[in-house]
Amino acid sequence: MNIITMAVGAVLLASCSDTIEMRRPPVYELPELPVVEDIHTYKVPLYWSIYEYCYTQEQAGVSNSDMDFTPEQWDEVIDWVARELKPYGYDMVCTDGFIPMEAKDASGYMTHYGSMSLKDLVAKCKAKGLRVGVYDNPLWIHGPRETKIEGTDYTFGNLYYNGSVDILNPSAENMWFNWVVAENPGAREYIDGFFRHYAELGIDYIRMDFLSWYEDGKDRNIGVVGHGYGHESYARALNYIAESAKKYGIFTSLVMPHLYGDAAVESKYGNMVRIVADTAGGGWWHCSSCDRGKSYTTWPNCMNMFDGFTYWSHIAGRGKVILDGDFIRLNTFGSDAERETVVSLQLMAGGPVTVSDRPSTIGNLVSFYTNTEMLALNADRFVGKPLSDKLNDANNRIWYGTMSDGSHVIGLFNRDDSAASISVNLSDLGISGEWNMRDLWRHADEGKAPATITAQIPAHGCKIIKLTK
Repeated sequence: MNIITMAVGAVLLASCSDTIEMRRPPVYELPELPVVEDIHTYKVPLYWSIYEYCYTQEQAGVSNSDMDFTPEQWDEVIDWVARELKPYGYDMVCTDGFIPMEAKDASGYMTHYGSMSLKDLVAKCKAKGLRVGVYDNPLWIHGPRETKIEGTDYTFGNLYYNGSVDILNPSAENMWFNWVVAENPGAREYIDGFFRHYAELGIDYIRMDFLSWYEDGKDRNIGVVGHGYGHESYARALNYIAESAKKYGIFTSLVMPHLYGDAAVESKYGNMVRIVADTAGGGWWHCSSCDRGKSYTTWPNCMNMFDGFTYWSHIAGRGKVILDGDFIRLNTFGSDAERETVVSLQLMAGGPVTVSDRPSTIGNLVSFYTNTEMLALNADRFVGKPLSDKLNDANNRIWYGTMSDGSHVIGLFNRDDSAASISVNLSDLGISGEWNMRDLWRHADEGKAPATITAQIPAHGCKIIKLTK
């Protein structure tokens, strides 16, 4: 059975008119669920995603059922990632939606991504020293209803909605997905089997999408998309997911969540959480300009990376949930200044740098992904914050944080369409004393840091400074 997964980029481009700055998702009463200890221990991943290929195929009119990425295409990408990116810390390739996800054995869990066997994909990557991440969701049912859930007397048919919870949209039909209802008998075992299946394949990263559709069956830009199993069911489902993911050593990336209650459930049970709309066409539009300064009470709370990282910066930090700004397509940006900004923003916010350019589209831009001085932030597990987390406050263009050795990193960002002079007082960042200053993109020492740092920043550009004793 195929689950048709496709980007909702086109419908997510529309904006709602009832926007007020810093609108926050509502808070709901949630059940007391067990704490899954010590899940925020992972280093932020650096990896390649198939997203750009799939998105451009769909834009060219290729149907999801006809889309594929052949073993030969995987070989080309794997060789390129191993050669050009792996020496700099990018150690994984990841599938996405769009292409049919098929269960071809008795387990009922996904075994093939189009024509590519996941088992063979893992073997290809392992031979090059790379890992494999998979786009799938433990709340999606891939196999036939009669498939037995291992270790139980239940079948996949028992996982479907059967009146066990009060659904929010009784007259709605579910779009695209067959959902596991967390309260149903066998659900916990099914979810555990999902993670065991992938662990046995050698996969340790799962990117799970469309979570908002499970929680309340609504999408801000589409409308009602399904039953909506409620906040308690959603929290219970994520609890089961976190429990089994930790058991099998698998990193969980939560995608399309509403983040109700200040992301209370996602922060508690997920390793990483998407905080922005889909990359889609990419470029400066997705990095900074789409619906700039606006926020919404449901997913996506922000439409561009910069606003998303700013808006949710207060929940991030060392030992906390990781913020994900979605994929980067460097070839869609209009200038080198923009390319430095999009990579810097992810690293300053402690997010993943997820390459989606392909060997055929990257051109001579690889160096923006492989700046070792910038990537040192990722290796150090650095997480910075903006001077202000208000979307329309000019102070949010100043980001800062401290590395584990006591060095400070400061980012000055210019989101405007013309060059600008940007200044910051070190005292406003809690920094005092004498420091040596270095520009991490120019790889240049700049002497002793003054009490007020001022820089002329090009349009859509940035300056990333490291202060060391």
